[in-house]
Amino acid sequence: MSVARTTEITATSKKSFEAAIDKGIKRATKTLEGVTGAWVKDQEIVIENGDISGYKVRMMVTFLLRD
Repeated sequence: MSVARTTEITATSKKSFEAAIDKGIKRATKTLEGVTGAWVKDQEIVIENGDISGYKVRMMVTFLLRD
């Protein structure tokens, strides 16, 4: 029997939402063991001086707890 936990992370990219998601997942799997999935909770475009300057995503990442 497995027990999992979900944690919220935020990642940003100047390129795209997809790049922000990739960056966030790579960082999460570097820190957390047993990552099994994630879902994008929210997306936000960062605007500076009328131009898009970044893409931000908030994700819920699920990982298994060790025994």
